[in-house]
Amino acid sequence: EQLVESGGGLVQPGGSLRLSCEASGITVDYYSITWFRQAPGKEREGVSYIGSHGQTYYADSVKGRYTISRDSAENTVYLQMTSLKPEDTGVYYCAADAFFTGFAYNWWHADEYNSWGQGTQVTVSS
Repeated sequence: EQLVESGGGLVQPGGSLRLSCEASGITVDYYSITWFRQAPGKEREGVSYIGSHGQTYYADSVKGRYTISRDSAENTVYLQMTSLKPEDTGVYYCAADAFFTGFAYNWWHADEYNSWGQGTQVTVSS
């Protein structure tokens, strides 16, 4: 099982980025997949979740600005980020698990995810 994130970079406030989480050895359609991020000196936090039935959840801080989606043909999960703010800066990771189903009260529990990518850096700065 391997997850590879890409699409990070430096962007000005108000800009957009699309992150990709390309999977191999698993089929994203059948997994719970979450994007996490970690800013320097801060704890890792859940950003957005997509479940095997297509249900999605978002952290309050990104609702209305981020959209998570899944492309079965590409076996990839995307995170479209718009109206970016400096506080969105951090390393973004995708994580997956076949046996965990996230709900509104627990999708961000990092310990539930078995597979992790290496992360991609997002920096929002003028």
